[in-house]
Amino acid sequence: MATAEHIKNLIKAHLDHDDEKFKTVVLQIAAYEARHNHEGLARELKVLAEKSTSKVAILRPNIQNPMLSISMPADKLSDLVVSEDTLERIQRILSEYRNKNKLQKYGLSNRRKILIEGNPGTGKTFTASVIASELGLPLYTVQMDKVVTKFMGETSAKLRQVFDSINLSTGVYFFDEFDAIGADRNLDNEVGEARRILNSFLQFIEQDSSDSIIIAATNNQKLLDQALFRRFDDVLHYEIPTKREIRILFEKQILPFDKNFVVTDTLISKATSLSQAEIIRVCEDAIKKAILGNCKITEDGLISLINERVSAYSKKEA
Repeated sequence: MATAEHIKNLIKAHLDHDDEKFKTVVLQIAAYEARHNHEGLARELKVLAEKSTSKVAILRPNIQNPMLSISMPADKLSDLVVSEDTLERIQRILSEYRNKNKLQKYGLSNRRKILIEGNPGTGKTFTASVIASELGLPLYTVQMDKVVTKFMGETSAKLRQVFDSINLSTGVYFFDEFDAIGADRNLDNEVGEARRILNSFLQFIEQDSSDSIIIAATNNQKLLDQALFRRFDDVLHYEIPTKREIRILFEKQILPFDKNFVVTDTLISKATSLSQAEIIRVCEDAIKKAILGNCKITEDGLISLINERVSAYSKKEA
């Protein structure tokens, strides 16, 4: 059932006459129940939430802050395929958040400012979604195209608004393509305004003492200013999946559709250049082909789809 934190937030929203917050908490509880396999209750809660007076859609603009989109993910940690070391570090983030009150009694704070670095498609965005889901928190995605502008001083002002929301509405706040505001101030092509933007972010994140979790993601940590790393509690490095992880990905995607399918070493070897997201897309394409063709998924069919994707990238690079 709902956690004590959920109940407190419901009562607070009711006392504050904050319909928006009340509905958000109801959706948090629905996501929490879905993760614990209480699908019936989760559906009922979502229906009740949608009947409330204020209209809240999944992944919608935030009324108070249009630079944020909100969603209530229901992804599970078990669905995230990363290295064992990375998985342990994510579990530590979750454990510290769940036990933040216990840590505070000893003058300690939980990890809540996270930087994720890695190639596209390796699970950075999905990790933010999983953390939000596991903690029963809304996921606020920062719309970078609405934050970063060409007008002097405007981006810093918009960043301040984002951090005001971080302080006022507890959730997981996800800054994707973070190098747009976190680029190294010493790069030759950087101008004064870019430096001011980064300095503003450094100031805001250092001063932030909210209960929210801040996650920034980048495809290239070498572009980031070194001063950023001291402001984050943890830095996670994501890589192309290992052979073990590739096997897990194929099994997670294919076996629910065809429990007799066998993931061979040949198939794994063919997929070694693909990211997690690309392997998932290959599996989805194979499943759709099997459904529409009334046939079974075959290793040859999967390898053909892998070759298509590898070939597409090879031509693009050429």
